[in-house]
Amino acid sequence: MAPSDRDGMAPWALRDYAFLGDGERGALISPRGELVWLCAPHWDSDAVFSQLIGGPGQYTVRPADNWQVSGGFYENGTLVRVSRWVTSQAVFVTREALALPTDPERLVLLRQVSVESGPSSGAGVRLVLDPRPGFGQAEPGGWQRSEERFGPADTAPVWTTSGGGLRLRWTGAPEARPDADGALRGTFTLREGERRDLVLEISTERAVGAGSLEPHGLWEETLRRWRQMVPDCDGLLAPRDARKAYAVLHGLTSSAGGMVAAATTSLPEHAGEGRNYDYRYAWLRDQSYAGIAVAAHGPHPLLDSAVDFVTARVLADGEALRPAYTVTGEAVPAERSLGLSGYPGGSDRVGNQAGRQFQLDTFGEVLQLYAAAARHGHLENRDVRRAAEVAVTAVEHNWQRPEAGLWELEERWWTHSRLSVVTGLRALAAQLPERAAARPRALAEEVLAATRARCLRPDGVWGRAADDPKVDAASLLPLARGCLAEDDPSAARTVAAVQQELAEDGYVYRFRHDGRPLAAAEGAFLLCGFMMALVTDRLGDRPAAYRWFERNRAAYGPPALYAEEFDVEQRQLRGNLPQAFVHALLLESAVRLAE
Repeated sequence: MAPSDRDGMAPWALRDYAFLGDGERGALISPRGELVWLCAPHWDSDAVFSQLIGGPGQYTVRPADNWQVSGGFYENGTLVRVSRWVTSQAVFVTREALALPTDPERLVLLRQVSVESGPSSGAGVRLVLDPRPGFGQAEPGGWQRSEERFGPADTAPVWTTSGGGLRLRWTGAPEARPDADGALRGTFTLREGERRDLVLEISTERAVGAGSLEPHGLWEETLRRWRQMVPDCDGLLAPRDARKAYAVLHGLTSSAGGMVAAATTSLPEHAGEGRNYDYRYAWLRDQSYAGIAVAAHGPHPLLDSAVDFVTARVLADGEALRPAYTVTGEAVPAERSLGLSGYPGGSDRVGNQAGRQFQLDTFGEVLQLYAAAARHGHLENRDVRRAAEVAVTAVEHNWQRPEAGLWELEERWWTHSRLSVVTGLRALAAQLPERAAARPRALAEEVLAATRARCLRPDGVWGRAADDPKVDAASLLPLARGCLAEDDPSAARTVAAVQQELAEDGYVYRFRHDGRPLAAAEGAFLLCGFMMALVTDRLGDRPAAYRWFERNRAAYGPPALYAEEFDVEQRQLRGNLPQAFVHALLLESAVRLAE
């Protein structure tokens, strides 16, 4: 059956999807109450629910009355999603979360529905559970119903099935029945004040034993863990959004340490342009951005995860360091197509060719991470010191090589990459004893002098590459982080040029692809908008920094999540969701602009 022919399968605009994450995997839920995306057991595993990109599978919990409007929010400092549905006769409230603590071999999805107000006869709730492992290629077996004990005297019906190397258990829906296609469907009625808990477990054959499906304890522990993991942000600019950014970054970070760039694959940056990539892997650059942002606020666990994961990769691979890995540090697989229709305007690719590239700026971001972490004692760790030395040596041996750069394009002598390593070398040197600082400081001067000779235009503006004088918004970040002396006029000139040539309506584009208007080629890059907030603040114009921050902070949909790009004309999100590095730069900006 084609996706468009299925009940409730039409996609929503990306801005409308909510995200649930537990660090090992993530789910997207539509305003209709459909879980449309979930890979299990891991981020880069095959999807069990792939409706988002035209595949099969859904898990829907929603009012039976189709005449409805919905809204929602996240409980502060968590990824617990609360939705409120107003129908013609009743008001429903749902809560949804991936349960904590996380387990790489087992996920538990909690869904809770209650009626806030309604008729005395009750209001109906509709359920559909239709798992399709392996992007629909691994058909699950038939559903079996049994009774399981949840407490000393309590038993409850549990539905079980298996397929694709996964085992599923679902409780809370005794009314459900299998249909001819293998989906469980049912309805139940709740009166005002009543509540129903639904618990779905998906585990591998390696999972040890069957975990508890008792909802009360699962909810209590999940909320306790969120309170423990996400710090208070009351002293920051936009404290609620800053705390949300922390929660999103935690939800994207595995217990193995790696943080995925986003939870999804193949969502289009611009319809029909072919820029549709799999971001379910850990980019060292993105993880460094997150670590730097957290370090600016305090010595929180996300900083430890970033430093530990990056250090392990640097020590393992040295000069052969790749920009991206799986969250457990393995190689990223090559791209392949799934044979699905894809999200409208997008594709169905999994895997990513970037895992085979050399990107010099990765070393620069790693060095900046170590310098930021040094303020919280991380350079006292022997492995971190060794990794910093390895990164300095790698820059020393490779800074003159053409490479793919931040935007993962053709190999050229990219300006941003050189400025990034200059920033990292200088920042590291400032954290070292004078004798140890001499080497990275001298190397920084050498790289900067050569880059200035090859990439600085006669008008004092940094071009994007040695053979390309056009401006690139990527240059903003090293300028914001102290790449140049404070009295170097090229910083202000470059910022002015980027604002003139790459900014529209308070948003910033990466670079000009061709002669078309900026918005015709791609969306504004929210990462670059927050870079602009940081660099204008460094140049001493805090009111302008506030304006850039607030403009780009507003570029989200109802769930207040950020994708990679923002379509300025249509006010829509573009690219994979939620994008980690945008949340990281929002957090860093919220810290810096509150100082």
